[in-house]
Amino acid sequence: MGIRYYAYAFDAEHTDRAVADPMSFISDDPLADAWGMPHGAQIAQTDFQQSVPKAEMLYLDKAWRELQALTGPSPERETPRPSYRMFEGQVAMHDRGWTPFVRGVAPREIPAIADDLVSLLQEVCDHARADRESRYVEDFLTRAVDFVDGVAASNRGFAYLIG
Repeated sequence: MGIRYYAYAFDAEHTDRAVADPMSFISDDPLADAWGMPHGAQIAQTDFQQSVPKAEMLYLDKAWRELQALTGPSPERETPRPSYRMFEGQVAMHDRGWTPFVRGVAPREIPAIADDLVSLLQEVCDHARADRESRYVEDFLTRAVDFVDGVAASNRGFAYLIG
């Protein structure tokens, strides 16, 4: 199945709990939420429409790797972009698979992330190639911009899981 990215919005009054225990804001079956399936289903028919409202959940599939690379430190940029805060993290691999990375992002951090995502999207669009991989990343970056803009507008934060 692979390692995927999921984020769930939370209200500002829950910030301390979300930062201390971000997993408590992540669904017990985020892939089911993203793909519109019943939780825990082994076999299910779906239309692949996200069952959680897009204002409440962001699903980045496996594009998080490319977004992490676009925003993180690089030979050209010693310090990460502000939006790296929402993509930062690695799963811990072990003999039975992996342990996910989870983080809570406080509402006070969201405006800088939102502004940076808009700038990044413009840069990606300006330099986009017409290949399938570029369109895939651009599509998920657009979803991230929409989600974070909505979270910023409502003074909320989000908890995310890479796993």
